[in-house]
Amino acid sequence: MSLIDSRHSSLATLGAVLVAVFTHIPVTAATPEPRFDTVSRFETTIPTAEGTEDPADIYYPAVSTDGEMRFPLALLLPGALVDKADYSEFASTVASYGFVVVIPNRFRTLTNPISGEKFPGLFAQVEQVNEVLTYMEAEATNPDSPLDGLVDTSLLALLGHSWGGAVGLAAIQNICPPLLCSESFTRPEVLKAGIFYGTTFRDQSQEDVVILPVNNQGIPVGLIAGDRDGVVRGQLDAVVTTYENIQDPPKVLITVLGANHYGITNEDSIRDPVRPTIAQDLSTETIARWSALFLRAHVLQDPEALNYVYNVGDDLDRHVDLEREISAIEAGEGSKL
Repeated sequence: MSLIDSRHSSLATLGAVLVAVFTHIPVTAATPEPRFDTVSRFETTIPTAEGTEDPADIYYPAVSTDGEMRFPLALLLPGALVDKADYSEFASTVASYGFVVVIPNRFRTLTNPISGEKFPGLFAQVEQVNEVLTYMEAEATNPDSPLDGLVDTSLLALLGHSWGGAVGLAAIQNICPPLLCSESFTRPEVLKAGIFYGTTFRDQSQEDVVILPVNNQGIPVGLIAGDRDGVVRGQLDAVVTTYENIQDPPKVLITVLGANHYGITNEDSIRDPVRPTIAQDLSTETIARWSALFLRAHVLQDPEALNYVYNVGDDLDRHVDLEREISAIEAGEGSKL
């Protein structure tokens, strides 16, 4: 198999595909398959701005490219209190579509702004975006690294689960909110898109659920949610409101039928009191496939992925419901499908 790097496709070709996509003329009626049969993984540590190190797992297509084929970087920001190892199946699937997936653990102590109670544990942080990018830029040219000549750090995408997705949404907006960020943050220019599971963008200083606007500044954003997400009352409604509050298309909302809050992890968790009605491996594959194809569509401008996400995918996948919105410029006329 080989990676189709659609950045080298002509604008005319991409334009023709978009016309087909947004007038509902199928380019193909098949689900795009993973590009690579085998994915490798290694463990490392990533230096932080505070002088510590975050343990991290890295997944990548197991190919010898000799520098001729490089893959975009996808940073997966974990949910609160969820270890990086719990995303191995999800990360492997995303990597098989042609990405280098990095999952770091960030251990820190948060203080509840309402009660003052302290919570030590795994909590992703906005600053990790630039820390991981800096580390990967060095790895991309390190002859002793498995990633030497393999990763394209000029193309960065974000993945996230729950808390980690909120961190990703903050990074896309180039902001540094309390709890999600400690110091300051400047969004790297190479950040191209993000897609997040079980994620809301709520005001962390409020006890009630208050969903904030998401000023994504033209960066494509996708949200995925399980229709049995019961981690908090009204979680699915809050995800829908977060989607509605994303200011700039393109954007998508993918609902996975039968999945709960932990449909993205290797195993279900009792931290969600609602049990899923879809098999765990199926929900994980579904979330990973849609995530990977959304990123291929917007990071690599892959016509096959664009067609799947915005045209035929919801007809082909009986396990999802889909809402999508594209800009008037891209759609030709009208902005909402």
